[in-house]
Amino acid sequence: MKHQLFGLLALFCLSFNLSGQEGHNLLINAYNRPSTSLNGNWHYIVDPYENGYYNYRYEPFDQQDNPSPNAYFTNTKAKSPSDLIEYDFDLSDTIQVPGDWNTQKEKLYYYEGTIWYKRSFDYVKSKDSNRVFVYFGAANYKTEVYLNGQKLGVHMGGFTPFNFEVTNLLKEKDNFLVVKMDNKRTKEGVPTLNTDWWNYGGITRDVKLIETPSTFIRDYFIHLDKQDNGLIVGEVQLEGSSINNQTVSIQIPELKLQTIVTTDASGKAQFKMKSKKISYWSPKNPKLYQVRLITDTEQLQDQIGFRSISTQNENILLNGEPIFLKGISLHEESPITKGRANTVEDAKKVLDWIKEMGGNYVRLAHYPHNEHIVRLADEMGILVWEENPVYWTIQWKNPETFNNAANQLEEMIFRDKNRASVIIWSMANETPVSEARNQFLSELIEKARFLDPTRLISAALEQSNSKNDPNIKIIDDPMAELVDVLSFNQYMGWYVGTPEICRDIQWNITQNKPVIISEFGGGAKQGLHGDKSTRWTEEYQEFLYQENLEMLSKIKQLRGMSPWILVDFRSPRRPLPKIQDDYNRKGLISEDGTKKKAFWVLKEYYDSMK
Repeated sequence: MKHQLFGLLALFCLSFNLSGQEGHNLLINAYNRPSTSLNGNWHYIVDPYENGYYNYRYEPFDQQDNPSPNAYFTNTKAKSPSDLIEYDFDLSDTIQVPGDWNTQKEKLYYYEGTIWYKRSFDYVKSKDSNRVFVYFGAANYKTEVYLNGQKLGVHMGGFTPFNFEVTNLLKEKDNFLVVKMDNKRTKEGVPTLNTDWWNYGGITRDVKLIETPSTFIRDYFIHLDKQDNGLIVGEVQLEGSSINNQTVSIQIPELKLQTIVTTDASGKAQFKMKSKKISYWSPKNPKLYQVRLITDTEQLQDQIGFRSISTQNENILLNGEPIFLKGISLHEESPITKGRANTVEDAKKVLDWIKEMGGNYVRLAHYPHNEHIVRLADEMGILVWEENPVYWTIQWKNPETFNNAANQLEEMIFRDKNRASVIIWSMANETPVSEARNQFLSELIEKARFLDPTRLISAALEQSNSKNDPNIKIIDDPMAELVDVLSFNQYMGWYVGTPEICRDIQWNITQNKPVIISEFGGGAKQGLHGDKSTRWTEEYQEFLYQENLEMLSKIKQLRGMSPWILVDFRSPRRPLPKIQDDYNRKGLISEDGTKKKAFWVLKEYYDSMK
């Protein structure tokens, strides 16, 4: 009965979200829109007791008709010598945005809790009738935003974009934007309490003001038709007071294509354009076209590649041709600053390493990464797996948890649905099989297919032992029937035995689907050398890769892999002194950028597949 109740609630939430996608009002292509950056130094106040949010009766100030001047979001200044104001943003320290507080401030390295940010600015609209939105690339985890003392809204989730309209609150002088950041892990959160990466806090991606006409292009989705690769199809969505019967011109100048469509009463219009001259995007030919969308009041431009992605029995087909995904997994840490990655330079460095390795594919684990990296993957010809942070064990029976996961999935798809490099939406990683979990993930898959029917669906599952022989490995998971690509993690030689065990393992994959090994690997401290049977040495990791590659190559459905992981990354689960020191050491490259011996083993394997 409980499962049935949860299912009804979840289905209600799902149908509400699908029909109410405009509720969050996300702006498509914020990357290219005219904007004013709010990046830079922000003042901040550390508030572990949330003194600036609750009064002494633990009542939220922002739910009161007349909030106390000691509510931090009011940014109140003393008007007379007798006034009692116990904070002052402008006398407080500053921190860089975008950025995490853990690596910027030594005292905040392990901090989990609330920190308030404040940035003052002037702003004059270019046209009185225009609208203005404040856009956050991401902030971890619960973000509450206030402008000039008025609450704009709340966002949950640390890795997806969100925006709020501020048109009616803006002043030409002395605006103050206050952001309450709270990165505390919660049991009902997505992800939940237990992960294996660093819980970086702060405003970790770009913040900008985006100005639009009063009626503007809020959304579009442009791609190849699934049945006809000579047909470019799409839809566009306007928002504003005059959205009905508006003309939108869609142009691809290099292909000499143009079509003009008229929106319906809801502001939507669909279009299609035929061409025999399309140069299809692929790793060997990462062709991007300038695409323009023009209305009477606005012109937007994007860089879009056209390609098809599908499966047929055991093959993954890119533009109708079988492809092997030569990849690696990646966490969003900067190889330059060693904190949360947030620059184009961060993305370029790691993608260059993947190209050097002979790779054509990256698994962005275990959450959506910065938009810089998917945009750059488009340019460089690297295929991308993007993942919703449904990780390990979350509250499968909690409708609010489902709603949270569904919203983050939607925001991920919304941002990146026009990126040619993105070929797989992943629903989850290493989640234990149960009725409630199966229903939860099934409904996420249904939502993903509704929002984007053009890409493949997967999830990083786990392998099981055959009942008759523990050396025979199988995939026994109901999700295997729902995904397009069968992906699973396995750690033979690290968490299961030593590398020699790979020689005794047989894989009995009965599903008629392409297989991607979403994770395998083991740890090594860069520069630590010894016998290949000694853990933590580069030689052990090298041996583990040699044995795993030999074993996995015998899986007849194998069509890709993303070993764990490109670069060592911070994790509080990894405290071993002089070896881990708060780092997961499974990287093929150290956090300082030095390649380990296993890097060259994987490179040799990928190069041999040319």
